[in-house]
Amino acid sequence: MKEVLAIIRMNKMNETKQALVDAGFASFTARKVNGRGKGKVDFQLLRGAAEGHEEAISQLSPGPRLVPKRMIKIVVADTVVPTIVKTILDVNRTGNPGDGKVFVLPVREAVRIRTGERDDAALDETID
Repeated sequence: MKEVLAIIRMNKMNETKQALVDAGFASFTARKVNGRGKGKVDFQLLRGAAEGHEEAISQLSPGPRLVPKRMIKIVVADTVVPTIVKTILDVNRTGNPGDGKVFVLPVREAVRIRTGERDDAALDETID
């Protein structure tokens, strides 16, 4: 089992949710997070702030510049990790700094509380 953790742009969340559902993965966790990469403010950011985009405006504030993002977590069988990663990349890759990151982490054990099912049986979806 693996956990796929993705940090994506706020404005890509709905499209990403739909793409995951369409790919057969309706169960995941998402939350609002703030963070930053190593990139510097550029003219596209200034233009975005001028157009009223909240993500761009927040980066122009004084002090440490943390950007609002979304974090998605999904635990799946090892065999479907490439499908999930490709789905997330296809939706979120714009070619611009700030597109996000995807991390794949090992999961040692999973237990469904309601039934006591363990490991792959405790996961909601699998693609055959």
